[in-house]
Amino acid sequence: MEIYETQAEIAKRHNWLLSLVVIVLVTFGVLVLLQGLAVAFIPSLFNISLEDFMSLISGNYDVPNGRMAMLFAQGLGSGIGFWAASWLIIRFIEKAELHWDIQRARFNGKNLGLIVLMTLGGMFFNGLLVYLNAQLELPEVMAGIETWMKEMETQLMELTKFLTDFQSVPELLTGILVIGVFAGVGEELFFRGLIQPKMQGYFKSPHWGIWITAIIFSAIHVQFYGFLPRVFLGALFGYMYHYSGSLLFPIIAHIFNNSLTVVVVYLSNQGLFDFDLESTDSVSYPAAIAGFLVLILGFLYFKKVNTLEDGKLDKGL
Repeated sequence: MEIYETQAEIAKRHNWLLSLVVIVLVTFGVLVLLQGLAVAFIPSLFNISLEDFMSLISGNYDVPNGRMAMLFAQGLGSGIGFWAASWLIIRFIEKAELHWDIQRARFNGKNLGLIVLMTLGGMFFNGLLVYLNAQLELPEVMAGIETWMKEMETQLMELTKFLTDFQSVPELLTGILVIGVFAGVGEELFFRGLIQPKMQGYFKSPHWGIWITAIIFSAIHVQFYGFLPRVFLGALFGYMYHYSGSLLFPIIAHIFNNSLTVVVVYLSNQGLFDFDLESTDSVSYPAAIAGFLVLILGFLYFKKVNTLEDGKLDKGL
């Protein structure tokens, strides 16, 4: 049960297309503006010339301080960017109310434990989805598109490897802050807090709204061979919000998912255990099945607990 109330004319259902166009334009503008600010500050903050930074963006990862500069640009231009865009749209364009007092009141330790458990189970199950998604082959007539998709995936994987190849604890902490906290807060406010309730209103179905938002969430990352895993995670976060009525739960789940991945990659790079970020050639079926069972059991209990809680609140009213 999402909390999103607005009386703005542009947000009404018969204006849904105009509303979405405005959201896209404002979000794009905010992201571009903050990305530009990040680029403007990088030379003085990281002692990197604009020429070297452009070279860094093009794939020359030998630039000194390059990793910290890229994390700074990503944190300001993406994580904070989605948060800022959400705030501007909700506050000034749609004049909506998220009732944070109610959302905070719905936060409790039992649900927190359940969302951590569900997220862990989902991460193990996602290994199977990563494997299945990697086997995707398009028809021969779409060979050109498939080649472009694979080239894009390779470039993004190289960038991801560079950003997570932390050489020090400060770099690791910066990675957790940017990839975990900023991305978790910004993306959940935008996709679950803003887009999901609007989609549910447009399609008059909570489930359609959750899954369509999850597809948009995955597509915007432009990683085609990670599309299914991100749709799954987006839907999981969406249902956490839908049944709890508090954005705090998907925000924490998103932060936990991303931060744990960052820490695992760091520990693997330190040689403490084996984990290959690029590996999609195999999958542990026992781990995937166990993760799925943990996820389903946790989700069913989460739904039951929060449905009962809603019933008590309704009686209280």
